[in-house]
Amino acid sequence: MTRKTVRIAMNGVTGRMGYRQHLVRSILALREQGGLRLGDGTVLWPEPILLGRREHALREIADRHGLDQVSTDVDAVLADPSVDIYFDSQVTSAREESIKKAIAAGKHIYTEKPTATGLAGALELARLAHAKGIKHGVVQDKIFLPGLLKLKRLIDGGFFGRILSVRGEFGYWVFEGDWQPAQRPSWNYRAEDGGGIVVDMFPHWEYVLHELFGRVKSVQALATTHIPQRWDEQGKPYDATADDAAYGVFELEGGAIAQINSSWAVRVNRDELVEFQVDGTEGSAVAGLRKCRAQHRSATPKPVWNPDLPATEAFRDQWQEVPDNGDFDNGFKAQWELFLRHVHADAPYHWDLLAGARGVQLAELGLKSSTEGRRIEVPEIAL
Repeated sequence: MTRKTVRIAMNGVTGRMGYRQHLVRSILALREQGGLRLGDGTVLWPEPILLGRREHALREIADRHGLDQVSTDVDAVLADPSVDIYFDSQVTSAREESIKKAIAAGKHIYTEKPTATGLAGALELARLAHAKGIKHGVVQDKIFLPGLLKLKRLIDGGFFGRILSVRGEFGYWVFEGDWQPAQRPSWNYRAEDGGGIVVDMFPHWEYVLHELFGRVKSVQALATTHIPQRWDEQGKPYDATADDAAYGVFELEGGAIAQINSSWAVRVNRDELVEFQVDGTEGSAVAGLRKCRAQHRSATPKPVWNPDLPATEAFRDQWQEVPDNGDFDNGFKAQWELFLRHVHADAPYHWDLLAGARGVQLAELGLKSSTEGRRIEVPEIAL
């Protein structure tokens, strides 16, 4: 058995997602399991270098987990030839320039989304990476969730017949920050800092729809700011200049129609924070983060509308739970493993910077649709 060290510069690990999902639940989890076995006798051993602007915060994380490599000098780390991969989970507004530097330094790129603040910048990153000949990937974690993996199993098995529609509900109430602390950082609600639920969530919806149901052909969206004033981490009030809710209709290749509501100003009355209902000619299913329930055509009840009588059927009880039929690992870790195999064993991998650019494109066109009040075609993009 040969152990090969993979040095990964991780920029943005002091943030919630960068720390919890990427460092702790992915990279450190890989180390705890003894590394990543490639199947040829090689074990990849990830060695993270923690990057950021606040050295004391980086040191605190490093000490907590027994790590010793931290730096606030991104340029110096990128100049180190022993660094293999650059990972970015910074705020969106800082991401594009850092990834450009990493590409120029010849590092393989793995990044959170959105990859840039606009389509032109996202496409430039994809083209630069392609020209440099490096490997590159974009986090598309939701398709690795247990609920959506079960949903994909149904799709691949032909359960739905012809898929007619997809209806998604995502969101929860994010406290304004005055009498209870907000669950999201304040920059999420400032457009000038790259905030807004459209730029945050439409890239997710693009790859979920694209991977499971078909390419998005058109978008019609209404984005709004329901809560106009919030309070920041220091308890100071500020004006929310970014959208906190978006209501979108997406026409998909193949004829299906998707409707997805995204909101940070909604109270949850569903089983999970995100749910997708898929209806087809032969069956329907509702998938969330972990669970998936299905109802086949042969087991579909025959309700009759009668507003004069109370409902006598427990409709939720008429759906069948889709079994796990296997172990589901953390979705972020699962995609990290695929990317590391791609880099070091040339395993297939298509969630690249061009795929990330499609997500930026959908967010950009969604905001344009909302501003102009019309449906907008989504053209295919290429390098």
